[in-house]
Amino acid sequence: MTMASPSFSAEQLRIATEGAYPPFNQLDPDGSLSGFDVDIAKALCDDMKVTCEFVKQDWDGLIPGLLAKKFDVIAASMSITAERKKRVDFTDKYYQTPSQFSAKKDTIKDVTPEGLKGKTIAVQRGTIQACYLEKHYAGSELKVYPSQLEAFNDLVAGRVDIAFSDRVGAQEQLLKGTGGGNYELVGPAQKDPECLGEGVGLAVRKNSDALSTKLNAAIAHIRANGTYAKINAKYFPFDIYGE
Repeated sequence: MTMASPSFSAEQLRIATEGAYPPFNQLDPDGSLSGFDVDIAKALCDDMKVTCEFVKQDWDGLIPGLLAKKFDVIAASMSITAERKKRVDFTDKYYQTPSQFSAKKDTIKDVTPEGLKGKTIAVQRGTIQACYLEKHYAGSELKVYPSQLEAFNDLVAGRVDIAFSDRVGAQEQLLKGTGGGNYELVGPAQKDPECLGEGVGLAVRKNSDALSTKLNAAIAHIRANGTYAKINAKYFPFDIYGE
């Protein structure tokens, strides 16, 4: 068994994010990365007194890239699930939001597996929402996409009947987008801890106990000193941390 080092001494962290999930992470016109995930990561680095270097990485390559040591931390709205914990370790959560369906107004009301039987559902590949649909919606056709925005674009184009995503992602990317007034969240927030996880955390390689400890302390510190609240208010009119 590999023993974790007793202290964390790195002066620079390479932090990966997707850059395709606004307002949590996005790529700006000048090529820089921004968003809630990025601001939280910067605040944690400041608190830990280390330098941050941000790396853009497509969603499917995040965990493989971490394991290949291309970067040290994933800060990309990645939910903490039992399946992912087999490959990586997670910090404590830094936010938690529910998963919900969205569709064109007045087209779908029943989002039970029976109600969506035969319907085509859009979802981002490799997400907790994809896990949930694969587990519960065998009677529906699942259409998977590299990014959530592409899934919403196909919903708007009429190529799918309904989408399933994080609620805030739907509010920000779909409902606030062009023509978003024609769409709505449908049904209740879905629940399944096995697939939908325990909140969103930072992912690190296994046996990175010293780094995890420092990150957890920094998360608690920015929550306590008001830094988290300021970042939260920049993006959301409600407390995204959850219960």
